Amino acid sequence: QVQLVESGGGLVQAGGSLRLSCAGSGRTFSRYAMGWFRQAPGKEREFVAAISVSGARTGYADSVKGRFTISRDNAKNTVSLQMNSLKHDDTALYYCADSDYVYSDYEANYSYWGQGTQVTVSS
Repeated sequence: QVQLVESGGGLVQAGGSLRLSCAGSGRTFSRYAMGWFRQAPGKEREFVAAISVSGARTGYADSVKGRFTISRDNAKNTVSLQMNSLKHDDTALYYCADSDYVYSDYEANYSYWGQGTQVTVSS
């Protein structure tokens, strides 16, 4: 059974930092692109960041570019999201997901999802 488990969310003041982690099990995640998505209250889920199988290619939503960094450790089946200079608008439930593609920033290409970790940024 494929599982993705996120951790690292919490409450932080605007301007602060958080590091989210996602641990995968149940299949060889080093063969698949990984991504982070988020959903704020009353809004649709949106793309945040993605990383290719090898880690050589990354992509970010314009709203987080320059502030967030996605990385992966294929030996440990983990993907992380370093979030700096957090803003109130970053408040959301953050999901980790994996894709059957080598790289994708398109939500529909992601097959497995975690339960999410809450990030709340106080202004």
